[in-house]
Amino acid sequence: MKTWLTAGIAAAFALATPGVALADKTKVTVYTALENDQLKPFKAAIETAVPEADVVWVRDSTGVITARFLAEKDNPRADMVVGLAASSLLMFEKAGLLETYKPAGVDKLKEVFRDNTEPYTWTGMDAFLGAVCFNTAEAGGLAAPKSWKDLLQPGFKGKIVMPHPASSGTGYLLVAGWLQGMGEEEGWKFMDGLHDNIAAYLHSGSAPCVQAARGEQLVGLALDMRGASEKTKGAPIEVIFPTEGVGWEMEASAVVKGSKNLEVAKKIADWVATEDANKLFAKTYAVVAYPGADNPPANYPAGADKAMIKNDLGWMADNRERVLAEWSRRYESKAAPKK
Repeated sequence: MKTWLTAGIAAAFALATPGVALADKTKVTVYTALENDQLKPFKAAIETAVPEADVVWVRDSTGVITARFLAEKDNPRADMVVGLAASSLLMFEKAGLLETYKPAGVDKLKEVFRDNTEPYTWTGMDAFLGAVCFNTAEAGGLAAPKSWKDLLQPGFKGKIVMPHPASSGTGYLLVAGWLQGMGEEEGWKFMDGLHDNIAAYLHSGSAPCVQAARGEQLVGLALDMRGASEKTKGAPIEVIFPTEGVGWEMEASAVVKGSKNLEVAKKIADWVATEDANKLFAKTYAVVAYPGADNPPANYPAGADKAMIKNDLGWMADNRERVLAEWSRRYESKAAPKK
């Protein structure tokens, strides 16, 4: 009975994946911080593009995946990292944890999305920007903020939420953007004032805008695309790129050094750099690596290219631990409980 059942499952699997028998598949473990709604179609696309891969996905927030990967540095359990902040991958690169590999067709991508140092180890996928989600129905006479410093007004006290930078890549890009754009002294001074008006630091990059969209908070500092999505659903919010400019990051992919499944991992890396893959990224992000594949959604704020600060991803990687330690020392008291 057991033999018959196993054979039946294998036969069904072979029918679902023409040309590749179950025994011929190679198990590849991929660490990712892709959101669940983005990950589902991504999984299906890779199953089609690289049918010989039996991909095991390990998903969590950027902060958790980054910490887990570094903790396993002496005995890596992942074959690839796909959809993690580039600043994290730069940390891995510096520690010698990434395989030297330049995917096929990568020279077609926008320059900012390509590893510009030798040896080549990572490739950018898409960019995400920090934005302000402002609930116009809950404003109570308060004007929509035009600059970051407008958020320091007393009327915003207890009405702002943002992502915790140690848990969320969005939170860290906001903090790094302020420190780079304003300078460290002014950046910390700004965050001291902002902290007075913060209700909580949430452990999700999208939750702050969702709370603003529902009217649970007046302001959510969050991802650009989440703001556009919530507005399209009918939420009474305005999505704003403040005048000083916004911090941003990109998702990227890389093959892990020492992978025992190197050839199949490389095929997945090749697919991630294709136009088809970037069109899939464009369903979730307005700015993607492949030229011409960008597809900003309805209600996406104009001026994203001009709003993006001159961002040094290397600085973000090199200073991450120092910045997060200082941030925690100052502001951890308002961190939301972890679920």
